[in-house]
Amino acid sequence: MDFISTFTLLVLSSVILSWIWLNKKFNYWKERGVATLPHSSIFGNIKQSIFVQKPISEIVTSIYQSFKSQGAKHGGIYFMWYPIYVAIDVEVIKSIMQVDFQHFVDRGMYYDEKNNPLSAHLFSLAGKKWKLLRHKLTPTFTSGKMKMMFDTLVDCTVGLFKVLDNELDKAVDIKDVLGRFTTDIIGSCAFGIDCNSLENPDNEFKDKTKQLFHRSNFLSFKIALSIVAPKLSRALKIKYISDDVNDFFIRIVEENVAYREKNNIFRKDFMHLLIQLKNRGQLVDDETVSVENISEEENRITLQEIAAQAFIFFEAGFETSATTMTFCLYELSKNKSIQEKLRGEIKKVLAKHDNKLTYDATMDMDYLERIIHETLRKYPPVIRLIRICTEEYKKPESNLIIEKGVRVMIPVYAIHHDPEYYPNPETFDPDRFSEDVKKTRPAFSFLPFGEGPRACIGARFGMMQTKVGLIALLLNYEFSVNEKTEEPLQYDPHSFTLSTKGVLWLNLRRIREKL
Repeated sequence: MDFISTFTLLVLSSVILSWIWLNKKFNYWKERGVATLPHSSIFGNIKQSIFVQKPISEIVTSIYQSFKSQGAKHGGIYFMWYPIYVAIDVEVIKSIMQVDFQHFVDRGMYYDEKNNPLSAHLFSLAGKKWKLLRHKLTPTFTSGKMKMMFDTLVDCTVGLFKVLDNELDKAVDIKDVLGRFTTDIIGSCAFGIDCNSLENPDNEFKDKTKQLFHRSNFLSFKIALSIVAPKLSRALKIKYISDDVNDFFIRIVEENVAYREKNNIFRKDFMHLLIQLKNRGQLVDDETVSVENISEEENRITLQEIAAQAFIFFEAGFETSATTMTFCLYELSKNKSIQEKLRGEIKKVLAKHDNKLTYDATMDMDYLERIIHETLRKYPPVIRLIRICTEEYKKPESNLIIEKGVRVMIPVYAIHHDPEYYPNPETFDPDRFSEDVKKTRPAFSFLPFGEGPRACIGARFGMMQTKVGLIALLLNYEFSVNEKTEEPLQYDPHSFTLSTKGVLWLNLRRIREKL
């Protein structure tokens, strides 16, 4: 047999074996009697996501609606050839996120403590490492700690007014302004520095944050590789966070901690609490944050852990709160009666608190909370939640066994737009979140912060900074949609979180004299 014939035979054999292997992989759900959908022979059901062709919200909703139309309580899809279990019914979701949480502890996110230390944060850590760190950090997010940071948030509104007062009677890129506002808040509370992004939008801090939320084709490929081949990704030292971003944030933390410790600086922020955990293993006003059978020494956190937690606090809090406020102001601009009703509540509540914006005053604003919840319902920043099966799981009232290592997807955006739970889902209606109406909906049909033990630890802070921003804005300005805003809104396929494609332009008019 000559060389060409041998080569041809090898290629043909490789193709046949690959076809048999892929065919076996793509029969995974069929063999288990789980409903599935037509898919690509190589990329599975989410080729458009891998190549950033459609917004994730559109892809996830299509998958959800396809299974829902079949009457299925769950389904199976493929990320390339990797099987993903899709929870459709809210009772199934409840089992995964809370009742049987011990089988779905991890998010299945790739991280590399050695080569990409910022990636080893609370959101991505797995197993015992996550559990221990969660216990250490939980006391830093109590209502008492939120009150401690409240004045720091309010101080950031001064810069917000300076920027917007220069934009009166003009079209304002509200997403950009609010992104700078939340950058200043998180920079101050998480890193203890004055970013001054509102007055200087081109500073280095703001520049580095832009890199975190852009989903390029190459980054999508790295994510895909880490899902189907995590060991290979670590061997290749794959990084989600670029070296310059990693080095920038670690340097800021190291310099900040060193300066505070040397000069005995006290500041009412998240960084101060992390430094206490580093030096004491507990917070000054807490008896203990230790886990059973863990010594005080083990309960301390390292400087590298401080950097990673400050980083995820920034990453999670900056974009999500900015987009929530952006979408909220857009809806209030289109629904003037709701805007006026909210403004009336703000004035009424502040009058009961000596016209001072305090933590307790924000907690008294029930209609504001309903409006934010309706915004998070219609525009959830996190489009879908991912869990990974950490222990083999037999689904209740079923013969289905979810194997260890299989990923689970919970389609948050699609559930929030399901008319079964939210009639006329495209209508903005804060009354959906009145106490009486909430009682008519099943649990786990509203998931902007997740649920169960791995729910977002910073949800209280996110709500607080969103409330402060909206109160300050609506008390001083009236908003309307500018004609330059393209409607209906389109979502950016390159963004990890739900975000508009292009600029969302609003008009604003000052309705209150400067104090």
